[in-house]
Parts: sequence; C-alpha cells; structure tokens
Amino acid sequence: MGKRYFGNHGGNPEYRETQDQDLLRAGWRPLYRQIDPGFLWQIACNDPLQLTQKALDVASDVADALGRNEYTWWANILNVFSQNTRYELDEFLDYITPKPPGPDFQYEDVLSAETPTIQAVSRNDIPIDCVLNRLQEIAVLKVLELVKKPDIITQQYLDRYFYYPQNRFVDWNFQHVGTVSAYWSKYELWLQINHSRVGQRRFTLIGKELGSLVNKATYNLAVMLSGYNSRVGQVRSQFPIRSFPPDIQSFSDTVQQAILDSERLAVLVHGEPGTGKTAWTQAIAKEVLVPLGYVVFILDHAAVENFVPPGYLEKICLIINEADNLAQNRASEVAQQSNKTEHILSLLDGTLYQSVVDEKGIQTQQKLVILMTCNTTERLDPAMLRKGRVDFMYEFIHRFV
Repeated sequence: MGKRYFGNHGGNPEYRETQDQDLLRAGWRPLYRQIDPGFLWQIACNDPLQLTQKALDVASDVADALGRNEYTWWANILNVFSQNTRYELDEFLDYITPKPPGPDFQYEDVLSAETPTIQAVSRNDIPIDCVLNRLQEIAVLKVLELVKKPDIITQQYLDRYFYYPQNRFVDWNFQHVGTVSAYWSKYELWLQINHSRVGQRRFTLIGKELGSLVNKATYNLAVMLSGYNSRVGQVRSQFPIRSFPPDIQSFSDTVQQAILDSERLAVLVHGEPGTGKTAWTQAIAKEVLVPLGYVVFILDHAAVENFVPPGYLEKICLIINEADNLAQNRASEVAQQSNKTEHILSLLDGTLYQSVVDEKGIQTQQKLVILMTCNTTERLDPAMLRKGRVDFMYEFIHRFV
C-alpha cells in the first residue's frame, strides 16, 4: 500500500501522489468527467450568473498566465498547464459536468456491516453481540455473492475520481484508500465501502427492494445464542418428523399449516424429559421453517433476556428450550430477580419488535414463529398461557429418547 502516515496528511502533495500511484498500480484508472450537453444546458438555464462568473474567472486566470511580460511566449503557454492554472480549469470542468453516479440514499432499504467481525476477548464479555454482528456480515457478503459483478465501480479519493475496470474484478479484496461505490442496475442496488477501524471495512448496501436479496442470502442459516457457545451455522435435526409417534406427526401437520397461514405463531410443547420435545423443535425448524426461508435462532439463558429480532430479516423462528426455567411465575422470588419472563411475554405479544419502526433500515412485515419447550407448565407464569399469546399447546407423553 505504499507509505503509511498516522494523522491527517491529505493535504500533503507527496502523500497524495504516493496514494494515487498506489491506486494506479492496484488496477484503478482515472475517471475523467465527460461533458453532458443536457446537464450544461440545465446549468445555463437555472444558474446563468454563476456559470458566467466561473467562466470569466477561468478566462482571467488563463489571460494572466499568457500575459506575463517578463517571460517569453512559450514560457507563458507552459504556465497555462501549471498546477495552479490546471486546478482552476479542473474546478470549472467539475462545475459544468455531472458528478459520477453515487448511492441513492433515498432508498429506504439500507443494510451495513463491518468486516471482518472482530470479537474483543474478555472474561466478562459473552459474545452474543459478536455473533449477531457476524450474522449481519454474512448477510451482506452473501448478497454480494448473489449479485456478482457490478456494472460500475468508482472511488473518490480527495478531489479525484477513479474507476475499476469490470474485466479486472474478481472479488472485493482490491485495494482502495477512499470511498468506493458500486452499482447493479438489474437490482437497483448500491454498495458503499468505507474504511472503518484498522483492518476493517464497512460495507453498506442501499437498494430499492433489498429485503428479497437478504432473504435469499440468509437461506438455511441458524444462530445459537448461548453464552460462549454462540455460533452461526445451520440447523441440525437428528430425527425426522415422520419418526415421531402418529399423534405428534398429526400435531406437526397442524403446526405446519398454521405457519403457512399466520404472520405470527407461538407453540408450546411440554412433557417429561426424554419425550422428544427439543428434537421435535429442531425437526420442525429443519423440515418446515428453513424451506420457507426462516432464519432460526436458538435462545438460551442470557440470550432470552437481551435478544431483539434483527429488523433486516423477513422471517424469524425463535426456539426457546426449558421455558419453565426462563419464564417462571413472577410471584416467585427467583423470577423477580430477572426480567426474562417479561421479555418472553413481549416477544409473544409482538410489542417489543413492532412498537418502534426504524427510521432507517429495511422495512418489512416480519413473520415470527416461536417454538417453546418445557417439562411442566405449572412453573410457567400464568400470563404465558393466556389467550392470544400461545396459539398451540401439546403434551408429549411418549418416551422418545
């Protein structure tokens, strides 16, 4: 990357020249502004005084460069191409030509992520937030894999524009020192890349209908949020639905139809340990929800208390195991020491994630499925079982494992 400077050296000509040379060696090419008769006509019609003033200023600078009496005529001609005069000419050319295309921030759908995701190591820091950031990074990078080569890649470094030849594009690891923009006309999608922290870059997607691309990019993804075991991966189901007893298979068919018909659904299954409750939730997630495009979150302990469904996902499934240990009766002293019960209730009500609409971000009608298991309903807070919170309850009575 050439010389490295710490601090603001943008105004240093030697630094700028070094960076420009680095960009040229990395494959970038200067992007020259082109005269657009329509754009020039709009300026002439809407701001004739400003256009006249700038034209006179340039003419004056050229006249000064040519009219020096103490130098020969050929020296004066060379002076026209000096750095100072060239700067005035370039400034006038920038004024009368349209800027290269850039991201349209009027689009409502915006999704950004820093890459690579960095997790600070700490004994007291459970990496739940890191995993959610990793999921967002995966979503952004997978969208870029889906859309493939952009139609145009440009970079602005200080007062210069560069473009990256499309035939040289392989991936997004090319060198850049300024702000990079890319555009896909097929998807009406923009990408902006900025340097973030040391060794990190921020990728920002701006699109007209970004939600469908994110839905495709996150297909078959699952997230387990459970302290230091948190990870992003895929759902693993050891037992297929058809391996369960006939009554549970019938119940599974009812749940599947309800998932197809509902925007929000909550299911609670209960029974003694070993009756296959957890295995059933994984089977439903793998065979029903994943094919429908749901991203599966398996929540445990602290994750339940702090989890908010990501707003950029269209379909989310939450699996909460041992709900009787998490959403205990608030009349008990143990339940009063945490707010897990209130948080689970708010997820069931939908109030937590629908009460505030993001000012910026992907605006979608999010579908939510909650699958909960418990050994007994007796320890659950009574509010959990009120009408409108849990749509289906079923008792598992057959010894399964």
